[in-house]
Amino acid sequence: MSSTRPPQTETPPVDPPVSDPPVSDPPGSGGGMSRRRLIGYAGAGVALAGAGAAVGYGVASSGSPATPGVVPFRDTHQAGIITPAQDRLHFVAMDLTSTDRAEIQRLLQKWTSAAERMTLGEETTENGAVGLNKYAPPADTGEALGLPAASLTLTVGFGASFFEKLGMPVPPGLAPLPTFTGDRLDPAKSGGDICLQACADDPQVAVHAIRNLVRMGFGTTSVRWSQLGFGRTSSTSTTQDTPRNLFGFKDGTNNLKAEEPSLLDQHVWVSDGPDWLVGGTYLVARRIRMHIEIWDRTSLDEQEQIVGRTKGVGNAFGQQGEFDQADLSGTTIPVDAHIRLASSESLNGVKILRRGYNFVDGTDGFGRLDAGLFFLAFMNNPQTHFVPMQSALARNDKMMEYLEHNGSAVFAIPPGLGQNEYWAHQLFQ
Repeated sequence: MSSTRPPQTETPPVDPPVSDPPVSDPPGSGGGMSRRRLIGYAGAGVALAGAGAAVGYGVASSGSPATPGVVPFRDTHQAGIITPAQDRLHFVAMDLTSTDRAEIQRLLQKWTSAAERMTLGEETTENGAVGLNKYAPPADTGEALGLPAASLTLTVGFGASFFEKLGMPVPPGLAPLPTFTGDRLDPAKSGGDICLQACADDPQVAVHAIRNLVRMGFGTTSVRWSQLGFGRTSSTSTTQDTPRNLFGFKDGTNNLKAEEPSLLDQHVWVSDGPDWLVGGTYLVARRIRMHIEIWDRTSLDEQEQIVGRTKGVGNAFGQQGEFDQADLSGTTIPVDAHIRLASSESLNGVKILRRGYNFVDGTDGFGRLDAGLFFLAFMNNPQTHFVPMQSALARNDKMMEYLEHNGSAVFAIPPGLGQNEYWAHQLFQ
C-alpha cells in the first residue's frame, strides 16, 4: 500500500527539551528476528523507572514488507489498521495521572522507542531483560525472550478526555456517542484518555508489548480497562479468509480491505480536520457480550433468518457464494436481518473497516460465559459512519435480542510515522 522508508544511521539519544524534541535516527536494520539478537543502541541501558528518564527513541528501523513476521512500524498510516488482521489482541485504555505536557511528551517518545523495537522482535531496551544492572528491576519483563516478532503491530490513539485534560481542542469526531437502544454500558469498561492496541499472531507477544508499555507509563498513566481477544472476526485483506464469530457465522464478508485504497480514502482516512490528524482515522471500540447459551438453544433456521446468510457457506439468501452480492430489493432477506440493516445500501453508502476479535472472559457467576465480540472499527467520522449504523441495528436488528453492549470508547488515531518522529509528535509542535 505504501512504501517503507530506508533505514538511517544511529545517533546518540538526547535529553529532549519541552517543545517538539528531535528524534534520534534509527540504526540499520541488521537485527535478527529473535529477541536474543539485539540491535545496537547507544545509551539504551538508561533505567526506565522514572517517567522523566532521559531516553532515545526511534531506535530501530522497521523491517521491510518482505521480512517474515515483521510489519513495518513507520509508514504513511499506523500499523494495525489495514494490516492483515492477526489472530490475537491485547487492547488497553489508559487514563492520565499527570497533565504535565513535557512528561507526557517524554512518555510518548519512550513508548515509540520501545514499540518499534518490539515490532522487530527485540526487547524494549538492549539487554533489557537480563543484561543490565542485576540489582535494579529489569527494563524488559522478559516473557517474550526467544519469541519471533509474530507480526506484532502497535497502534496508539487518544480519547476526548485526553484533550480536555490538556486544554487542547477536541477533534470533532470525538463528540460523545448517543445512547443507543439496549446499551448497558459499564463506566469501568468504557472511555479512556489513551488507547494502545497490540495485535500479533502469538498471544504472549501481544501481552508482552502492552505489559511493558503500561509499565513504562507508571507515574504518568494508569490502566482504566483492558481486553484480550482471540480469533479475529473480520478480514482486512483479500488474502485472508472470512473468519467466524462465536455465533458460528462468517463475520465481515463485506468488510473494507487494504486492497481498496479509494474506498479507504473515502471512508477511513481523515482528509479534513485538525492538521495533526490528517491521514489518521477514528476508532470505535465496543465490548459486546453475546448471550451464547440462549443462541445455542435457537434453531438453525431462526439463526440464519436473523443473520440473513447460511451458516455453512455464508451466502446471502438467494445467492450461491459467500461473496455474491445480496439482493436487498425484494423480501428474500428479512427486513430485520442483520446483513440488510448493516449494509451500505441501507445506510446511504456508509462503510467502515472492522477489525474485531472474539473474547471469553470467564463466567458471570451465574453459570454463563462472559463471552462475545470486542468490536473495533476504523472510520473517518464516527458521527456519520458508526452512529447511523448502530442506531439502525439497535432499533431494528433481531440479533440485538442476543447481544448486550456493555463497553464503549472512541479514539482519534494519528497518522503514521516518518523517520525522526514519535507517536503524536504533531500535537506538541
